[in-house]
Amino acid sequence: MCGRYVITSSPAAIRALFGYPELPNFPPRYNVAPTQPVPVVRLHEGKRQFVLMRWGLIPAWVKDPKAFSLLINARSDSVIEKPAFRNAMRRRRCLIPADGFYEWKEAGGRKQPYFVHLKSGEPFGFAGLWETWTGPNGEEIDTAAIVTTTANCTLSAVHERMPVILPPEAFDLWLDCAKVDAQTAAALLAPARDDLFAAYEISSAVNRVANDSAALLAPAAANVEVAPPAQPAGRTKRKAANKDSDQASLF
Repeated sequence: MCGRYVITSSPAAIRALFGYPELPNFPPRYNVAPTQPVPVVRLHEGKRQFVLMRWGLIPAWVKDPKAFSLLINARSDSVIEKPAFRNAMRRRRCLIPADGFYEWKEAGGRKQPYFVHLKSGEPFGFAGLWETWTGPNGEEIDTAAIVTTTANCTLSAVHERMPVILPPEAFDLWLDCAKVDAQTAAALLAPARDDLFAAYEISSAVNRVANDSAALLAPAAANVEVAPPAQPAGRTKRKAANKDSDQASLF
């Protein structure tokens, strides 16, 4: 699964990778969590569009979101048939920019957090699904979930599942719901190549959502597998987080 992730590249680097015309400006985030607003790239009138959505998909048919389970992930093996995701899989596929994500390995009665990143240190895109939920008073909430699949050999030692990471050459196929049907798009939902990603142990400080700084990416003192990725050039300086809130906004 994927329950926390980071987006730390500069806005210019993210825009260059995903090719949207908007010019959003945002600070790096080191501990993006469910229910927070997250950057999403979708196709709108034939062009890629940058938007913010709440992480935690709410299907359009839900009557009361408070009584509905928080859907932060969608399993690749059931997205076509599962009622919560099948309409989004057909008509509302998206990309969710990231620079890495966290996973927890159960060991000795405790969960050890790991940071997972591309060996190149570059940003990448999760395969995502989105929906717009309309409330009884006409209010609308755009929501999204990250698609997950079976972990590759590199990450299976940490967790049995991993988010689907789409290569740039697959972005158009995934986003174009008008020309690419759900069955064809589902063929893209495979584990990343074993040689692309690396993972290393980090501090349990990541467990607290209010902790949101580059210190979270520091390797734990023992059992370090690889060094953390280099800081990308052009990164914007992070604004001070609101210490009174456990759910800091992305922007």
